[in-house]
Amino acid sequence: MLNGKKLIHHGRTCRYRHSVNVARVSLLLADKLRIRVRYRDMVRGALLHDYYLYDRRVDRPRRHLRSHAEYAHENADAEFSLTPIERDIIRNHMFPITLTAPKSREGRLVCVADKLCTVGELLGLPSFVH
Repeated sequence: MLNGKKLIHHGRTCRYRHSVNVARVSLLLADKLRIRVRYRDMVRGALLHDYYLYDRRVDRPRRHLRSHAEYAHENADAEFSLTPIERDIIRNHMFPITLTAPKSREGRLVCVADKLCTVGELLGLPSFVH
């Protein structure tokens, strides 16, 4: 099995750190915007949103940006008992690249947090996780 701590995801950030960053930023957004969320579902969904089990830099399946959320959902669903909110987060975190928007507040927050973290990681900005 691939180790998420060794797989570079964006810039020089590994997939593990990216997922933790997304979970932390989602929590910060919910707190600062005073949005009521199911914290456990949101954190689990954020941690599993990129749970596809291949190295996209080596294996690069066609249409990775559009397809990896489904791979992540299949893998997470096979290993964990997912709630509907967690499914929504994992399946729809790539909106607007994919056409289906998250339906839950938690999904929308993770979607935004994912974009914020990705931009920060690509620009080499300091990480939320040390």
